[in-house]
Amino acid sequence: MMDWTDSACRVFHRALSRRALLYTEMVTSAALVRGGAVHLLRHAPCEHPVALQLGGSDPDELAQAARLGAEAGFDEINLNVGCPSDRVQSGCFGAVLMRSPGLVADCVAAMRAAVAVPVTVKCRIGVDDQDPEAVLPDFLERMRAAGAAHVIVHARKAWLQGLSPKENRDVPPLDYDLVRRMRAAFPDLPLSINGGVGTLDAVERLLAEGFDGVMVGRAAYHRPFDILGQADARIWGEDRVASREGAVRAMLPHIERHLAEGGRLHQVTRHMLGLFAGRPGARRWRQILSEGASRRGAGPDLLEAALAQVAPEPVPASATRAAV
Repeated sequence: MMDWTDSACRVFHRALSRRALLYTEMVTSAALVRGGAVHLLRHAPCEHPVALQLGGSDPDELAQAARLGAEAGFDEINLNVGCPSDRVQSGCFGAVLMRSPGLVADCVAAMRAAVAVPVTVKCRIGVDDQDPEAVLPDFLERMRAAGAAHVIVHARKAWLQGLSPKENRDVPPLDYDLVRRMRAAFPDLPLSINGGVGTLDAVERLLAEGFDGVMVGRAAYHRPFDILGQADARIWGEDRVASREGAVRAMLPHIERHLAEGGRLHQVTRHMLGLFAGRPGARRWRQILSEGASRRGAGPDLLEAALAQVAPEPVPASATRAAV
């Protein structure tokens, strides 16, 4: 989710779900430790619970970066061993580290020793010509021994040569059965599953199978209400379903602060385009924001104009009966 889940995105997603654990974009340990880019750790108090996702392969440097993240207030430090992009490979981190499980274990152990918050790992089932049936059990065993608090498995290989990052999200086949077997083989290691999960129905099914969590990426971004807006009620049993209009209103103070600091409206609203997916007027909502939010001077009034094009939230049948 690089270039997607910035702070504005996370503030918006938090307006839809109080409980879902949110993740930052991947931040490299080198940027924090050698580049002094601590501004990358800025986040709003309302984002919690939120995890800092790190990329790197030097144990000492990752330990320092993890310490900076913990001091900045993040609830979890996550090491990315799953991203297949070229710029990640050239820096020797992300999915390419599936070839070096011993090094990953050293990184996790160093990070674990440096911070009190949980250190977790996101990985693939393997890369290129590796045999996932052999690679993944060994990898998970090493993560458990190193003290990883939780492992999130993207249930498909990453092909580092020949496929683009986009293709790596769809082309290699999913192998949920392998990850299910790992769930059974490592009962004392909290394990989440990721990859191809597009509905809350699927989330509920996977949780019912015994997974400790389900990570949802693109579906939560492109159809945020369908996933996040109903998650608190369906997954955590809370007596609350978010309102899409309420989420828009909740973003207005954030937008006003962002504009006052010299930001542009589109930097926030680009994350909100899919909010009304499936509702009459959703196309106009997207069109107005896409065309107008990048213009100089665009502000909350544009958001109000876009919102006026969307059909009102339907009244649940139960509420209608109660009123009668």
